[in-house]
Amino acid sequence: MNGMVWIAQVALASVFLISGTFKLLASTPLMHALGNRAHVHTTMAPIWAAIIGFIEVVLALGVLMPDMYTPDGMAPEYLIARTCAAGLALLMVGAGIYHIRRREPAAAVIATFLLALFVIVGRWPA
Repeated sequence: MNGMVWIAQVALASVFLISGTFKLLASTPLMHALGNRAHVHTTMAPIWAAIIGFIEVVLALGVLMPDMYTPDGMAPEYLIARTCAAGLALLMVGAGIYHIRRREPAAAVIATFLLALFVIVGRWPA
């Protein structure tokens, strides 16, 4: 079971490292060029995309971080990984609302939400 949870953690971190990095590095002219080419209109302000991208990258790194950095007296059993996975799950709830309001498919959002829940449950102390 531990191996499956580690695979899920790496997959979750990979997804959010890639998407967060794209949001951080994408400039406004690039977004408009891609939007016009793919006939997709972006309504999110670039500053919000950068903030969300930064949050995604930090939480993705936290999912993989070892727990040697937890303060004494706290449960050291994957506390940082669980907390960061919970943050990513909450971020996906917001992303789901955003995509549903724009009448876009939300299958990827639901899949990453379920992956984050699997990491939370898999790293819960016995």
